Amino acid sequence: MIVAFSVTPLGVGEDVSVPVAEAVRVVRASGLPNRTDAMFTTLEGDWDEVMAVIKQAVDAVAAVAPRVSMVLKADLRPGVTDALNSKVETIERLLADES
Repeated sequence: MIVAFSVTPLGVGEDVSVPVAEAVRVVRASGLPNRTDAMFTTLEGDWDEVMAVIKQAVDAVAAVAPRVSMVLKADLRPGVTDALNSKVETIERLLADES
């Protein structure tokens, strides 16, 4: 599965970069394929391992924030691996074919 999620600390002021960085640190330490952009962190693996990492990321933010908001979008496709890269490569290949 691929999960795109964002974790937002609430009640810590306007700058949330430090607690968000702690969540991303948890994801990167997991060893699962992942990618972070300006809006979401995307993580790939099986259900149990991905959800465990997301919980740890939320817990890291909750350790410094009185409230946490989370947005999560998941693509569950059994038997598919490396979709984090292959989905993007397919789009890039199609765009290149149009040139």
